[in-house]
Amino acid sequence: MDRISHWIGGAAVAGTSGRTGVVWNPATGVQSAEVDLASTDEVAAAVAVAKDAQRGWRATGLSRRAEVMFRLRDLIDANKKDLADIISAEHGKVPSDALGEIARGLENVEYACGIPNLLKGGYSEQAATGVDVYSIRQPLGVVAGITPFNFPAMVPLWMLANALACGNAFILKPSEKDPSASLFLADLLAQAGLPPGVFNVVHGDKEAVDAILAHPDIAAVSFVGSTPIARYIYETGTAAGKRVQALGGAKNHMLVLPDADLDMAADAAVSAAFGSAGERCMAVSVVLAVDAIADDLVAKVAERIPAIKVGPGTDPANEMGPLITAEHRDKVAGYVTGAAGEGATVVVDGTEGTPPDGFFLNPTLLDGVAPGMRCYDDEIFGPVLTVARVGSYDEGLRLINDNPYGNGTAIFTRDGGVARQFQFDVEVGMVGINVPIPVPVSYYSFGGWKASLFGDSHMYGPDGVNFYTRGKVVTSRWPDPATSSVNLGFPQNR
Repeated sequence: MDRISHWIGGAAVAGTSGRTGVVWNPATGVQSAEVDLASTDEVAAAVAVAKDAQRGWRATGLSRRAEVMFRLRDLIDANKKDLADIISAEHGKVPSDALGEIARGLENVEYACGIPNLLKGGYSEQAATGVDVYSIRQPLGVVAGITPFNFPAMVPLWMLANALACGNAFILKPSEKDPSASLFLADLLAQAGLPPGVFNVVHGDKEAVDAILAHPDIAAVSFVGSTPIARYIYETGTAAGKRVQALGGAKNHMLVLPDADLDMAADAAVSAAFGSAGERCMAVSVVLAVDAIADDLVAKVAERIPAIKVGPGTDPANEMGPLITAEHRDKVAGYVTGAAGEGATVVVDGTEGTPPDGFFLNPTLLDGVAPGMRCYDDEIFGPVLTVARVGSYDEGLRLINDNPYGNGTAIFTRDGGVARQFQFDVEVGMVGINVPIPVPVSYYSFGGWKASLFGDSHMYGPDGVNFYTRGKVVTSRWPDPATSSVNLGFPQNR
C-alpha cells in the first residue's frame, strides 16, 4: 500500500504521529494509498522550518522571486498531464476537467510573475520642507493554507503563488482525501529554485487544522471549504490574532428570462451543474425559470442529460466522473430520493443506472423546487440541478437576495438594460451575464458575500497580494545637524 508523507524542508518526511487516513480511487471504490496525519508537534516542526527559511526568502530580490514563479509556470505547464492524472486518480474528475483546473490555477502563477510591479509602493517628495514620505508592503512571515478536496491543484495555487512571491513562507494543509497533487506541486517548486523550507506540506485532519490556527508563528490563514468550517476557521483564527480569509459554501442561482436563448441557457445550465460532478462551489445548483419559458427550458435541459458520458477518467470519452467518497455519494443521493416527498418533481433520477463500481451518481434534474425544501436550502455539492419557477424578474431577484449564501449567480437575457440592473441589484459577490460560472480571472479577486465569505478579504489577485503583505509608511528627513533643536510641538507638514 502506498504511503503519502509530508513535505518539510524541501523533502518528503514520513509522519510520526502513528495516525493515517485512507485515500480512495473514487472511480473504482478501492483504497489506493494511506496518508500520514500530522500531530500538533509535527505541525510545529514544519512551522519552525518555515520560519527559519522565510528570513532568507524575504531578503531575496523581487526579480529572483519572479524568476522562481516564471520557472514554476513553465514546469506546471510541461507536467500538466501527469498532474491531471494524479488529480483524476484521487479526486475522480475526468482528465479534461483536471486539465481545466490546472489551467485556471496556472493563471495565478502567471499573475504572481508580476510581483515586482505588484509590490510597488508610493513616494511623495517634499511632503514637508526636506521631508519625503513613502509607502512599502512587506511580507507577513509564515502563512498557511487549508484547502478542499474538490480542487487539489487550483485552490492551493490561488494561495501559494501570491504568498510566496510576496516573500512569505507557506504551510499547506491539503485535503487528506486527495493529497498527492500538493506533493507534486512541492516538487515542482523545488525544481523551480524555491529554497528548501519556504514551502511545506503537512497532511492531516482537525488536529492539524487546530494546530495551524493556534500556532503563534503563523501570521495568516487562507481557507476554502464549507460554510460551517469557514466560520470555525475564521472565528478561531482571528481569536488567535491571525489574519484570516475564509471562503465558505454556496447556493448559486441562474436566472433565465423569457427573452433568453433557451438552447444556450440549457447548455450553460447542464455544463455548470454537472461539470466536476457538481463538486464545486461555483456550480449552478438552482435555475430560476420564468414561468413563460419554464416548461421549454426544463425539457431542453432534460434532453441533454442522457448524452453526458459518466464513468472513470481512464476512458477519455467520459465527461463526468464519480463523487469523492461513498459517504458523500450516499448523502447526495438522499436529496434525490427525498425530493418527491418534499413536493418536487424528479425529472431525471441520477440514482438509476450508475456504473457498478466506484462512487458514481448520474446527473439529476429536479423541477418545482422551492425554499423550505432540503434540496433547495442545502448546498448539495453533487450532480443535482434544481429548477424553481418564478413569475417575474423581480421574484427571481428576491429569491437570490433572500438566500443566505452569496457566492456566484448568473442571468441569461438578451436585454442589456435588464442585465445591467441585475448586476446593480443582486447581492452576490460574483455575477455572470450569459456566463454560468463567473470565476474571475487571476488579476481580479475571487470571493462571495454573506455566508459564502468570512472576513473582508477575497482570494487571489489584488486582494491576495494585500492579504499576504502589510503596509509600512516611512517618513524620511536628512537635515543639516546644525539646524537640529528640541521642539515639543505636534509635528506639522507646513
